[in-house]
Amino acid sequence: MSVSPDLELDVVLAAKERLADGVVRLTLRAPDGAALPSWEPGAHVDLVLGPDLVRQYSLCGDPADRSVLQVAVLREPDGRGGSAHVHERLTDGETLRVRGPRNHFALGPASHYLFVAGGIGITPIVPMIAAAEAAGARWRLLYGGRTRASMAFAAELRDRYGDRVELVPQDERGLLDLDAALAAEPGAAVYCCGPEPLLAAMEERCAPGTLHVERFTAKPDTEAKTAFEVELAQSGRTVVVPADRSVLEVVEESGVQVLSSCREGTCGTCETGVLSGVPDHRDAVLTPAEREVGDVMMICVSRCAGPRLVLDL
Repeated sequence: MSVSPDLELDVVLAAKERLADGVVRLTLRAPDGAALPSWEPGAHVDLVLGPDLVRQYSLCGDPADRSVLQVAVLREPDGRGGSAHVHERLTDGETLRVRGPRNHFALGPASHYLFVAGGIGITPIVPMIAAAEAAGARWRLLYGGRTRASMAFAAELRDRYGDRVELVPQDERGLLDLDAALAAEPGAAVYCCGPEPLLAAMEERCAPGTLHVERFTAKPDTEAKTAFEVELAQSGRTVVVPADRSVLEVVEESGVQVLSSCREGTCGTCETGVLSGVPDHRDAVLTPAEREVGDVMMICVSRCAGPRLVLDL
């Protein structure tokens, strides 16, 4: 995975509309009507909602339509303030700053897909389904939510694609039957997005290399932490990262500015090149193959598997 600077641009909120209970869709346009950055299914953007309020949202529109970017945002009563800001304070015509798009959940080529979504995890799946359909691939969607009224895009997907879309409102049908879904689609490339219990359950059931997931929240990190040294190659500085601090925190404290956002290993914003040393990857972004190469790391959560790292900072 290469490290490249993020695009940043100002956009105008052209429309905010209710999609489902607790879910709104934001349609964003360039102030001058210019074409917006290209993207592919699975991509997300950062919305800069305030000086210290940056949140990541999956793009859920049509990649062929460069006139707009669209995201869907779930109102989370126990969240950290981002969704509350979107639902309660954003108004049509407001200018926002966008970073990205970035894609750590790209749809790979396959003849057969199984898509599994839980709640707001449907957002990156919507354009994936359209791409699979356009490619003539066989596919099926298993989509669960708390209630039918809370499931964004549910009616639209069912109307458009028929019984290839299985809707499972928990209050009507209980939890998703993952075993049955996987048994019915042997050999499928599996793409899953949703809450952590769903992702963990899928990881338990799928063979390595067949499952692709995107996390909105970090995996619990229960591994031990030790101190290590980090050389910042561009800055000519060497710092010590103690067991109770992150690389990102220590680097920032040394005066080196690094673009970051989630600070929990889910967005990929702080991806940094590794010039020497072995990273101890603790993010939810890199694939097993990318971790094996070891040439980049997410410095907000990942650490060092040895005594020293040299980073391209």
